[in-house]
Amino acid sequence: MTSNDNAARISQAEQAIRLARDTLDIEAAAVLGLKQHLGQSFARAVEMMLDVTGRVVVMGMGKSGHIGRKIAATLASTGTPAMFVHPAEASHGDLGMITPVDLVLAISNSGESEELTAILPVLKRMGTPLIAMTGRAESTLSRHADVFLDCGVEKEACPLNLAPTASTTAQLALGDALAVALLDARGFKAEDFARSHPGGALGRKLLTHVSDVMRSGDNVPKVGPRASFTELMREMSVKGLGATAIADENSAVLGIFTDGDLRRLVEKGIDLRSSTAQQVMHANPRTIASDALAVEAAELMEQHCITSVLVLDKAGRLCGAVNSNDLMRAKVI
Repeated sequence: MTSNDNAARISQAEQAIRLARDTLDIEAAAVLGLKQHLGQSFARAVEMMLDVTGRVVVMGMGKSGHIGRKIAATLASTGTPAMFVHPAEASHGDLGMITPVDLVLAISNSGESEELTAILPVLKRMGTPLIAMTGRAESTLSRHADVFLDCGVEKEACPLNLAPTASTTAQLALGDALAVALLDARGFKAEDFARSHPGGALGRKLLTHVSDVMRSGDNVPKVGPRASFTELMREMSVKGLGATAIADENSAVLGIFTDGDLRRLVEKGIDLRSSTAQQVMHANPRTIASDALAVEAAELMEQHCITSVLVLDKAGRLCGAVNSNDLMRAKVI
């Protein structure tokens, strides 16, 4: 490689970094510039979306359509029923998905997208409310909307000022602002978010109960207080929990015996062969209710440096057991 080639590569790298920084500056300025556009129209848009008895139908063409899909998804996951309908498909039958009780959020930087303006008369006839998110107050879409949300930007990050860059970033940010204002107005909580995200980490933590992950029935290691030490150890080995509950004939928990208890007794040189379960058990063990959240069981184990917990039903009887491995398999921890 010649010195000229090396210099050219360095120059290209510097140019790439400079353009990247310029892009971030331009898009950051576009988002911050939205603050001066927020006012009563934004508050009115939030009020209309709160009052709608149907769904918020988000529409947009091209890059605005991609942003619209994300906004619809964010709204739906934060308590506002929403869906995306493609404007071009709407003119060929999908308009039937929109009803008078819905609300349309139309996104277009120019406000002149033919696919959107073509369906304006139909929306008007149905009486479907329309919120326009555009960069031009004088556009066709803005003039026919019930509420106009200004998402205009001074320039695109594209050096040619052509490719939608800063404008789509502004649309996305304004959509997030709507979603946040709506979830706050609805009193949307973490538990509500978890219900719409059952497969996510938060969903597992807030929706998974001890009863969902515990061992139950014959899988719960349990012996009576008069069981021999041999019986106690056999139950521990067969059930593989690393602990055994000691309970009476009514399933009332009397104590627990763990691998750790065994090591401590062996270190003390105690003859265990003639011992009964009641003699070696640890009384008053940590327990948890079956309807408690699984994450509470994890917190209990961490707080007391233990690896398993006995589970009680509403009557206080032994009904299950759970250890840290069970919680890890359920992806609670």
